[in-house]
Amino acid sequence: MPKLKVAHIREQGQDMLIFPLDHSFGNKSNHDQNEALAELEHRAHSAGLAGKAVAIWQHGRHTHFRGPSNWQNFLRSISMGWVLANVNKELSW
Repeated sequence: MPKLKVAHIREQGQDMLIFPLDHSFGNKSNHDQNEALAELEHRAHSAGLAGKAVAIWQHGRHTHFRGPSNWQNFLRSISMGWVLANVNKELSW
């Protein structure tokens, strides 16, 4: 049974579902990343959480993310440490 942590936050008037993921997420194709985000968002909504899903992962010293384009500036300003400190939910299915 998958179990994932999520930082469910409200920033800039938007509900965000930020999923800290393993670095291997960055090796997936764009198509597979989009499918995974859609699945995570669906699972979060099914659990009663609102918002758009964002994936964040660490590769070496660099933090990478995938999420809505209008959130890019905010996402560039946060780190994996910040996300982990803001994890407040856990989803399992």
